[in-house]
Amino acid sequence: MDAAITSKMQKHYPVLLKEIISIISPQYGGTFIDCTFGQGGYSNKILEFDKTKVIALDRDHESKKIALKLEQKFNDRFKFKNIKFSQLNNLKLKNENIKGVIFDLGYSYTQIKDPNKGLSFDSVGKLNMQLGLNSFSAEDAINKLDQKELEKIFKFFGDEKEGKHIAKNIVKSRIKKKIDTQDLVKIIDNSKRRKNFRINNSTKSFQALRIFVNKEISELIYGLINAAKILKKDGVLAVVTFHSLEDKIVKYFFKGLSENKSISRYSPLTEQKETLFDLIKKKPIIPNDKELNENPASRSAKLRYAIKKTDFFDFETDIEKRFKNLIEIENFGEKL
Repeated sequence: MDAAITSKMQKHYPVLLKEIISIISPQYGGTFIDCTFGQGGYSNKILEFDKTKVIALDRDHESKKIALKLEQKFNDRFKFKNIKFSQLNNLKLKNENIKGVIFDLGYSYTQIKDPNKGLSFDSVGKLNMQLGLNSFSAEDAINKLDQKELEKIFKFFGDEKEGKHIAKNIVKSRIKKKIDTQDLVKIIDNSKRRKNFRINNSTKSFQALRIFVNKEISELIYGLINAAKILKKDGVLAVVTFHSLEDKIVKYFFKGLSENKSISRYSPLTEQKETLFDLIKKKPIIPNDKELNENPASRSAKLRYAIKKTDFFDFETDIEKRFKNLIEIENFGEKL
């Protein structure tokens, strides 16, 4: 790999930062929730505006180290919570003017290259993929789930067309020994009848396992629901996704709550015309050429946002029903 590209990948770039700042308008003040604090890129930028406060969340305990520096620098304007963003409803926000909730669903270069996390197919040793506050690892899933369950994980979370063949070979191999990261890479390589020379053969399967281990589908669904509840009128809910499944969920959620079918439960069905969100842009915002050149990892990023029209929060959404099958697959982990 070219040294210049490698250097760019190693540097942390908050994806679509200018676009996010333009949308949430921190110059007018208010409290903003950075649901995926990571390296602190969004939080740092928002705090440059004097009238702002930031509540940052991250399930990765490593983020505490970076957050501590911001807590010391900004004192009463910045708070960090080591929780999952699905737990937004547990924050005590009665007196907070929540003007923006931001999700960046990507992973930093630091996380990907952390040997203890084992997110990369270049990792050596135990399968992990836990991003924090998990109840099981990828090692548990690969070595304990049955063939049909593994097949569904690869198919629905990774869009892996050869998931059945991969799952079958995993079950065969684990009889002889416990499977580690490089064992899994070899199994996938040997299972793929059609080789992909553009991306690593393990990419889709590793994505699927990471989603499963971290329950990323239900995390996103309940994170979106709770974010919509705590936002104030005219507040912005902004989400940056990095693969089609995430984008599909966010698009469905915003579309449903910006159309008349999604209503307050306190209003008669026949008369309710009010919707929760305004969608200024129906199509996602993507990185421009300049950002793509500076940060090649942003190539798959899509930003969608919605503006809350009213303070009511007892809305109805069928998003759980729509993605029920994916939540059920995640629940395979309950027996691990």
